[in-house]
Amino acid sequence: MNHPPSRPPIPPVLGILIGVVAVSFAAIFIRYASAEGAPALAIAAWRLTLASLLLVGPAWFQARAELRGLTRREVGLGLLSGAFLAAHFATWISSLELTSVASSVALVTMYPLFAAVVSALWLRERLRPIGWAGVMLSVVGSILVALTDAGAAGSDSLLGDALALAGAVTGAGYFLLGRELRRRLSLIAYISLTYGTAAVVLVLVALVARVPLFGYSPTVYGLFFLLAAVPQLVGHSSFNWALRYLSATFVTVTVVGEPIGATIWALLLFGERPGGLKALAGALILMGIVLTSRGEG
Repeated sequence: MNHPPSRPPIPPVLGILIGVVAVSFAAIFIRYASAEGAPALAIAAWRLTLASLLLVGPAWFQARAELRGLTRREVGLGLLSGAFLAAHFATWISSLELTSVASSVALVTMYPLFAAVVSALWLRERLRPIGWAGVMLSVVGSILVALTDAGAAGSDSLLGDALALAGAVTGAGYFLLGRELRRRLSLIAYISLTYGTAAVVLVLVALVARVPLFGYSPTVYGLFFLLAAVPQLVGHSSFNWALRYLSATFVTVTVVGEPIGATIWALLLFGERPGGLKALAGALILMGIVLTSRGEG
């Protein structure tokens, strides 16, 4: 039997805002690590592995009894959620090497649509029409962000597009399963199980693909640690915390706001000024988030 969530210590929307700010650092850290020669799959594998290792202590002291008492269904859903998270990173990152940045980002940001449909059918969390309008507006804004980066890297490829779309489906699955499990599990129990599973899957994929996991400079390993600590443990964990109080649809829509934060950091750190189209896209995404929040059931 599901129990209603207790009163949150801070407003859930504030928690999501913290998460968006944290995950917006990911593009910056990945850019630096890539410039130092780290392959994308190695970056993802180290990100989840280090995050999982940092969770060992808190999980042992705070959630040991809870993890031991998990039902088979909860363990199965947690492992599936971790597999979805790993597949999301692996498919989307791989798509960037096969297709254009524009195509990849436009397709992977479709996951609010998948989340909204499945959430309505499986979790019975239905949006009002204004909420659906917000979902569509955020997706349109994301596509405009992608169009501003058209031609930045890669070449068109059907396989790359398919991988990006798979990234959207698996990303939606990760958040939907998180919404289901967070109704019963504490945050530490859920993310230690999910992140740990994702780490194992990504390391195995890297080994099969013969992507080197060692031999990088101390700077690169420092960036791996920052990716694990900030975008993963603070960012994704904030989203997973909010899933106890907000629908998966709303959380996935707000995650689409990550490019806005990344654009701000790029302006401050690299002097990259957004053009008029990207500013318009950011406004559409923010309007979409507001409308989706109004449409929450």
